[in-house]
Amino acid sequence: MINTLTYPLEKFGLTSLERVENALQHLQNGKGILLTDDENRENEGDLIFSAQHMSVRDMAMMIRECSGIVCLCLTNEKADQLELPYMVKENTSSFQTPFTITIEAKNGVTTGVSAADRITTIKSASAINAKASDLARPGHIFPLRSKNNGVLERNGHTEGSVDLMKLAGLKPEAVLCELMNEDGSMAKLDKIISFAEQHDLVVLSIEDIIYYRKFVRDYM
Repeated sequence: MINTLTYPLEKFGLTSLERVENALQHLQNGKGILLTDDENRENEGDLIFSAQHMSVRDMAMMIRECSGIVCLCLTNEKADQLELPYMVKENTSSFQTPFTITIEAKNGVTTGVSAADRITTIKSASAINAKASDLARPGHIFPLRSKNNGVLERNGHTEGSVDLMKLAGLKPEAVLCELMNEDGSMAKLDKIISFAEQHDLVVLSIEDIIYYRKFVRDYM
């Protein structure tokens, strides 16, 4: 039986299966998506691109429309390859957001803040043969470590974004940032949907990914 949820995200697919597969196609085509979580959690929408396909233009939009804390979501294997320890020994944040120390590309950047510089850092870190010596610390990109079993282990945007990359057959690194309103407050569902429609993006929820992995198809 296919999950059918009656709520505003139906315009991006009538079921969890449709929304996830629409999102995967968007990502494979180099486009972005918006991922929402539960209203009892952060109740936010993150703008997400694959690190593999993200362009300077995409990054400029992310910096302009989102919180400015641009995060690079990584598998633990990749974070270990880059020798990126957690930012703190004891994580006391509300949702255990798995930040590592921040990074910058050692070569090809100036201040590290521009859209082009941030893309250079992301491409450097997500390269297949990337190594710790390719990166300076600290920097202006905030890596996040995804749990090994993704949204089935932690229902966070970090895990959701990496799961989507794996399901799409892309390199398992994603770039995300929280969508904001013009007044600086965090965007809620109505704004998230209108932004998606304006920019040809797909919106789906973390619950959609959980359903898809449990009942449709998994990457494990």
